[in-house]
Amino acid sequence: MKRENIHDAARSGSRRRAIGLAAAAITVALSAAPALSQSAIDPDADAILHAMADKLKGMASFSAEYDTDHEIVDRQGQKLQYSASGTIAISRPSGLRVTRSGPYADTEVVFDGKVVSLYGKALNVYAQIDSPGPSIDEAVDEFRMSTGLDAVGADLLAADPYPLLMDGVVSGSLVGTSFVGGIECDHLAFRNDRVDWQIWISADDRKLPLKYVITTKWVTGAPQYTLRLRNWNTDKVDDKQFFFTPPADAKKLDAVYSDAVGDLVLEAQE
Repeated sequence: MKRENIHDAARSGSRRRAIGLAAAAITVALSAAPALSQSAIDPDADAILHAMADKLKGMASFSAEYDTDHEIVDRQGQKLQYSASGTIAISRPSGLRVTRSGPYADTEVVFDGKVVSLYGKALNVYAQIDSPGPSIDEAVDEFRMSTGLDAVGADLLAADPYPLLMDGVVSGSLVGTSFVGGIECDHLAFRNDRVDWQIWISADDRKLPLKYVITTKWVTGAPQYTLRLRNWNTDKVDDKQFFFTPPADAKKLDAVYSDAVGDLVLEAQE
């Protein structure tokens, strides 16, 4: 056989072997797909998240301080990050107070079981929204509909956080161990069709969330929302803070709205 024919035969054999290997790989991948889909949520990650959710669900009252970073992608494609800080206090079933100091807002939101009151300290203005029911979940839903905003860490404040967090989740994993604010945490990562999200849960017996990151996948630049929680107090909180009495000289507004950076705007609209 001529050298050229030997080379042609060798190349032909190599192509056949490559095609055969590719076909075998595809067959293995397809046969493995169902098993992968069935185990897409790591049982360890699910158990840790469930323990955290049960911990929050079982606390009659708590408070914490927080910091948030909210990313915005401008028209030129530059990603900008806006930061805010504040406090959260809960007394179940009907007490909620959230304060927020941000770039354009210095506000507090108070729920007493009947009315959601919103107060802008700098401008000394307030607005009030009737809640459809006495629960914090109902008040948060009404706040969202009326303002276009979620309460800080709304999924974590719910009466039962687990089903809200896991709604639509298609995969979840235990990434490993990390430290947030010097505290050892279990780092979990989950995905659904709309967003990817991560959560860092203290690895001690408290099982408290210390960091929560949501990445919006289908928006240019994949902006993120980051919530950090610190100085948790899981003892009874002062119930007096869940009642709002407007200052005598405060102006009442008919409506409230949110701005592009995720702050609550309490001012008269022209």
